[in-house]
Amino acid sequence: MAALDRSFIEICGFERETFSRFRDITVNLGLSALPGGVKCPDSAGGFYYEESGKLLSVASNRFIHWSTSGDTVQLVEQSLDTNLLNNAVRLKIPHCQLLPGGVHIQETVNNVIILIVTNQSVHRLALPHPSRMYRSELVTELQMQSIFTDVGKLSLQDPAHSYVLPSGPGLPSVSPSTSAAWISQEGEAHFALATASGGILVVCLPPHDSPGMVATVELKQSSVMQRLAGWMPTAIRGDQSPSDLALSLAVRQLEDDTFIFALCQDHKLRMWSYKEQVCLMVADMLEYLPVGRGEVKSVPGQGHRLRLSFSSTTGLCLGVYLGLPKRGQFCVLQLVADNNRYSLDHLSTLFTTQDTLVDFDLTSTDIWGLWLDDDNQTVVKYINFEHNSAGLWNQVFMHPAPGEEVHIGIDQDPREAYLEILFSPLQFTAMAIVKALQIYKRGTERYLDLPWESLKREVTLAVENELQNSVTEYEFSQEEYRQLQVEFWSKFYACCLQYQEALSTPLALLINQATSMACVLKKGYVSYLLPCFAVDHLYLSADEYLFSEEETPVAEDPEVGRDVLQLVQCLRLVSESLQGDMAYDMEKALDHLQSPEKAAEQVLETMLANDSENVIEEIQNKLQDIRNPMMAMSVLLREMDLEMDAETGAEGAALAAGRSLNVRISLSQLYGSSVAVSVVCQAVCNMALTRAMLCRDLLILQQFYLRLGDNVFLGGGAQLLQLQQDLIPRCSHLLCSYYLLKKISQSLASSVPLDILDANLQHLSVLELSDSPAMAPNRSVLNPQTVVELFYQNVARKIVVSQIYLQQEAQSSQVPLHWPHMASSVVTSLAQLLWPSNPGFLFPECLMGNCQYTQLQEYVRLIGPWCQVNVGSCRFILGQCYLATGEGQKALQCFQEAATEVEKEDFLLKLCGTEEEEVASAPRLQYYNKVLRLLEDVALPELVIQLATLAISEAVNDTRSQAALWTRIFKHHLDLGHNSQAYEALVQNPDQSRQLDCLRQLVVVLCERSQLKDLVQFSYVNLHDEVVSIIESRARAVDLMTHNYYELLYAFHINRHNYRKAGTVMFEYGMRLGREVRTLHGLQKQVNCYLAALNCLRLIRPDYAWIVQPSSGSTYERPGASPKRNYDGEFAPGPVKRQIDILELKDLEKEYNLARSRLTLAQHHPPSAAIAGSASAVEMVALLVQTGLFDTALSLCQTFKLPLTQVFEGLTFKCIKLQYGGEQSQNEAWNWLAANQLSSIVTTKESSATDEAWRLLASYLEAHPSQNAQHYRCVINKLLSHGVPLPDWLVNDYKAVDTAALLRLYLKFDQLESATELVLEYVDALLGKGHQYFGIERPLSATAPVVWLPYTSIDQLLFNLGESQINMKLYEKLKAKLDEYHGVVEKATRHRILAH
Repeated sequence: MAALDRSFIEICGFERETFSRFRDITVNLGLSALPGGVKCPDSAGGFYYEESGKLLSVASNRFIHWSTSGDTVQLVEQSLDTNLLNNAVRLKIPHCQLLPGGVHIQETVNNVIILIVTNQSVHRLALPHPSRMYRSELVTELQMQSIFTDVGKLSLQDPAHSYVLPSGPGLPSVSPSTSAAWISQEGEAHFALATASGGILVVCLPPHDSPGMVATVELKQSSVMQRLAGWMPTAIRGDQSPSDLALSLAVRQLEDDTFIFALCQDHKLRMWSYKEQVCLMVADMLEYLPVGRGEVKSVPGQGHRLRLSFSSTTGLCLGVYLGLPKRGQFCVLQLVADNNRYSLDHLSTLFTTQDTLVDFDLTSTDIWGLWLDDDNQTVVKYINFEHNSAGLWNQVFMHPAPGEEVHIGIDQDPREAYLEILFSPLQFTAMAIVKALQIYKRGTERYLDLPWESLKREVTLAVENELQNSVTEYEFSQEEYRQLQVEFWSKFYACCLQYQEALSTPLALLINQATSMACVLKKGYVSYLLPCFAVDHLYLSADEYLFSEEETPVAEDPEVGRDVLQLVQCLRLVSESLQGDMAYDMEKALDHLQSPEKAAEQVLETMLANDSENVIEEIQNKLQDIRNPMMAMSVLLREMDLEMDAETGAEGAALAAGRSLNVRISLSQLYGSSVAVSVVCQAVCNMALTRAMLCRDLLILQQFYLRLGDNVFLGGGAQLLQLQQDLIPRCSHLLCSYYLLKKISQSLASSVPLDILDANLQHLSVLELSDSPAMAPNRSVLNPQTVVELFYQNVARKIVVSQIYLQQEAQSSQVPLHWPHMASSVVTSLAQLLWPSNPGFLFPECLMGNCQYTQLQEYVRLIGPWCQVNVGSCRFILGQCYLATGEGQKALQCFQEAATEVEKEDFLLKLCGTEEEEVASAPRLQYYNKVLRLLEDVALPELVIQLATLAISEAVNDTRSQAALWTRIFKHHLDLGHNSQAYEALVQNPDQSRQLDCLRQLVVVLCERSQLKDLVQFSYVNLHDEVVSIIESRARAVDLMTHNYYELLYAFHINRHNYRKAGTVMFEYGMRLGREVRTLHGLQKQVNCYLAALNCLRLIRPDYAWIVQPSSGSTYERPGASPKRNYDGEFAPGPVKRQIDILELKDLEKEYNLARSRLTLAQHHPPSAAIAGSASAVEMVALLVQTGLFDTALSLCQTFKLPLTQVFEGLTFKCIKLQYGGEQSQNEAWNWLAANQLSSIVTTKESSATDEAWRLLASYLEAHPSQNAQHYRCVINKLLSHGVPLPDWLVNDYKAVDTAALLRLYLKFDQLESATELVLEYVDALLGKGHQYFGIERPLSATAPVVWLPYTSIDQLLFNLGESQINMKLYEKLKAKLDEYHGVVEKATRHRILAH
């Protein structure tokens, strides 16, 4: 698809920013306006850097354009490679009119010098050269500073920058027609101004960086130079003819002199030497006029223009435009020097019929002209002045102005129709809409800082409010409201048209000879001229050009070429006969995905029915002249088809490793500025618009061929068959493709918040696509962009530029930045990347990476019915869109449809690239895994389950993948609370290790959710032991009070009637509670655990009512635990295997009683719970006694067969404390007394806590007899040890049991008096007095059984009594009683002896 050199097409660089980018600077010189109020016309011009055509230069593709209006000049620096910051400045010089073309820019090594000429002053701005601002060639910034960045720091009123032209009587007045300026080799600034009297005034400013005086000279026709020192009025001036007035000035520095060329009113060209200050040559331009010289000579020239061009081959050439009445003529002349005599050689004369020349430019080979025709439409043409075909100018197809009327379909909303056109990227500038809005609202509100979407909203509100305010009736029909909408929207649209037309007024041409780039400078924007492609050239050419084509650029065979020309003429006739409704119906059919062939057939029927001008007959006649219409159609279709043989994808984007770093960096920035992005993408849009219309017309014409049948086909049915089966489907496919390109080129990208971009990047990272260059999110400052601009800037540009550079390297091209070639190549490559039938999928990838979901859905919708490439990839990204918009089921459907194409499409293959853990998986399974991860990332577990279930059917022979999928299904069922389904997925898992992992998770999660019923009731076929092991390990590993796995395990065993296991579990639970949970609650649970364990053992046969005692917690071996090591790194020895202990029912009962006693203790004395948990039976007895729980202590002693001595001693001590304690101790005693059951309740008022304690002690002694009255002895021992007198009941009870022991206790504690009384009473009892109190059945007698006395103790008593004088009476009394006893014993003994 090559571009032609014979025509160009205009691409308007409409700006879409509503904010003002100009910085305003006022240069106030204190001047007032000149009398007469002469106003200079608006003008414009430009400047390009000498190195703008060099790839490795900081000035590559960089230029400056300017425009003047009244006393204001606007300067803008642009770059096609990099966005320039602070690149626009507006200078206002009050009361000084800028002369036409009064801005001249020239570069030096260090500076860019801007020379400005007004009717009262001259100005010089010395700005830094870009190469000095960025000295390194490696400029890597995405944005660069413009040379205008620091212009505000210049004091422009200073003499170094500004000079006021003196005025007054006798001084030359400046003509407001033309000027020229230049910088000499010494750095002086020269300004040449035409004076009203016909002379040329030259003002010379000293170099900007050195002081000096301003010098002025006036060049006069008399060749005498008068130096006007100080502008003295006495200066000698010759008479000048008004016809000598210079209409156009041009300057050229040659060798060591400067030549000033003046084209004057008298049609003569004068050449002045500034060095010699003489006129070197006068040439009459009328000599080159073929006819009518006499008529023209008498009329002063008005529209003459002069341009210079210099090249090393042709030298200095002069382009002269003679603006003659009703005709114009260009003459190209070459300056020839011979012995300091100068003359002009005529090279070419070219004629034009255009009336109003706006501007023209001369290059070394071409003349470019800019006109306004009679309809005030811009016309641009160019011609090679040496080699041309009969003086025929080459065409430039200008961007059409927006239509005066907007066609609104019957099914369209007028507001939407108007907004679509107003805010289309190709119709209106933002400034036109802003100005129209300000006028429409008739207010002072300004809208310069509104974003694009906000401006659209303001326009809508303004028009709708105007409509509402005009309505006086409350009710009207829908049709009436529609008419009102059309009326008010058309009013606003007309206002926009006026401002758009004003902003589109052409001012100048800018031809960059370094890059061959042509621009049209207009009042409100700059448009760029790109080469026109061959097919577009034929379709757009005017009839006179089409008829005169000598050779058709799309066909080498002359016969085929003629047929193509005839065919294109027929297409032109079809296009002209299409009315608005027909074109709209065709476009609506494409948008609604209807058959293009049927739509074309219907349009043809409409054309035939409405053919009032016999256009159809004319088309039919022309068709008769086409010899081989099938070949001609094939040629056109082949030229329009952008399909590539091989993919041009991201591989082409990688810069060759062998290139130098600066080349790679320069290529990475080439054509990357917002201006270049807009121009390139609008060129693609323009191409799509043109070719969509061409395909539409061709399809209608093909339907007409079918209708005519054999009447036009010489070959008969074979050609008809080819037309029907091949050409019409191809044309229909191309029409749909170009319609798609047109739609996406005009579709604006949505602005996306950064958080959504970051979330999308997270999703792409799940798919492992975040590193793809096509997925990089946009960070551009251009707003708003079309989606094609977004794609070009982020993805396509580097690929395209790299491809072009590789081609140029292969062709050894030396001009890498030749604009016509580069622009056409970039546009073609970008269109190919966008072409839906090509295998590359970068454009949809880019939209997906930048969250352009609405645009992406529209893209997929449009290509769905007819595009058979990347079908699966399109379904996948459509699924992504549905995910983003919350339509999960639709997304799942798309993902499933895409799965069938996984192994066929590159994007899907890249998506499911082999991963380490899935090396053996099939591509489709890898694809499913990626999608499953994506669905998990966006939290759609139901869809994960559905897709994983589908994927299992694909993994019939892949056990590993099946296991992973079942695991996923299990996980998400479990998360959703589908416990039964989760269990089913667990059972289905073929991988035992994954199955166990899932089982463990099931147990833990259901426990945390307290859904224990489900957990217990599952059948666990072949998994019973694993479940038990998992629950046991969990039970032993977690905190007892947080997760109660023991109770779960107990329920699990009970549910399966395994009572021994259940008992074992509860016993272990109770053991751990005693060790680890030393609280009242823990003790309560321990009691319950032991009770449950007892119940379990009682439910089974006595022979099996036993359990194995669980080992301590430190020796549990968790399954799967890593081996432990010691400090030396060696494996630590395993736990020592302990002897297995069997616990029977009675053992459990003991533990239960111990636990009950612990609980009782904790209930009465909570602080004791911390120590009671692990206390043994002996320790518990002590704790119970200490607390006063004597009943419990006695019970515990009996259970464990412990002596009761500790209990009796403890109770005795409490009695002692109460005996001698105060009222507080009495009150406290009732608490523990109440916890013990007394044998009888005494309710008398005299009963005290002390009395009750003694009664309790007495009852215990009575209830718990012991051998040798041991309990009595320990009580009495305790009392005597504390010096407490023995209660009578205690003495009486004990002396009846063991008098000797009581006597020994008395002696032990030195109770001599009590001991003496006891002996006396005992002796009396033996003698028969009160013997029943001592347990003696029969007193001493000859017939009674033998009686005895504890003589050892009595001897000890006597000895002790005898030692002290105090006890002498007791001694004597006891001695006497013993003597009496001995006497009785002696008598009884004799009687017994005598009796025997």
